[in-house]
Amino acid sequence: MEKELLHKFFAGAATLEEKEAIMHWMESDPGNKQFLLKERKLYNAVLLHGEDKQVQQQAGRQQYFLRRGIARFLRVAAMIVVAFGLGYFWQSEKTEGPIAMQTISVPAGQCVNVTLPDGSNIWLNAQTTIQYPVSFNKENRQIKLDGEAYFNVAKDSKRPFIVNTKECSVEVLGTKFNIDAYSSRDKFETVLMEGSVKVSMLDDPTQAVSLKPNNKVYRSNGKLLTQKVSNYERYRWKEGLICFVDEPFKVVMEDFEKFYGLTIVVNNQKVTQYLYTGKFKQTDGVDYALSLLQKNIHFTYQRDRENHIVYIN
Repeated sequence: MEKELLHKFFAGAATLEEKEAIMHWMESDPGNKQFLLKERKLYNAVLLHGEDKQVQQQAGRQQYFLRRGIARFLRVAAMIVVAFGLGYFWQSEKTEGPIAMQTISVPAGQCVNVTLPDGSNIWLNAQTTIQYPVSFNKENRQIKLDGEAYFNVAKDSKRPFIVNTKECSVEVLGTKFNIDAYSSRDKFETVLMEGSVKVSMLDDPTQAVSLKPNNKVYRSNGKLLTQKVSNYERYRWKEGLICFVDEPFKVVMEDFEKFYGLTIVVNNQKVTQYLYTGKFKQTDGVDYALSLLQKNIHFTYQRDRENHIVYIN
């Protein structure tokens, strides 16, 4: 299989016949699959490190370029290790055959900015994973999310933008909103800043809520509930700020685990009765954050730096 055709496939520019040929070639020999995955890793490396470089392959009279949008998603000062994966699945004939799915997983302690193939911009919080096609189809723009993300969706009245989480789906045409849906926390919350969204339960589509700006919808006891939002400090994480407004100590510790990439064991149960309001710069580190908490809440702590564990006593 020619590399030019594989690069064309990765870029989402291959025809239906070319996609089918690649899939049959890949399935015919395990070695072909290994070659394709190796070539995809090289392709991803260019996306990550090539910023303004274009990988150009000639195929007839057309030229195919690697997307520069994804190449620019690392907008943080420190080097970030982002895990990429590539999967394939067959679509119906109506949706133009097999497509490649891109997966991005953000490690603890980092946040990442991503530009999708349609121009939509997403900020991904720590320990978040998204999956999306390298090229959206003509009917809609669907992605999968496990974690927290802030979306600025490009307007397209003919193709709704749909975010699927473990429990719910969020459908929009073009808007700004934040989704907090870590499957490990069994939580779902969507906050709308601009535009409109429709949120529905995956296991019961009859449960659906249409949101207006400055409102949020969240899941509680299997139901979707709405609430007015007047304070957006909680959603400034993409600026490197960790903000809390009357949050339980347990929630504060869970966020510290996410942002600082460690495990926190709370041995002192008395602290769990407290609510906390305040903000921290993520770059100040967990020791500074805990020392500020100690000014309001009585506790001590010990750090096991080798195993990345903090004990709250």
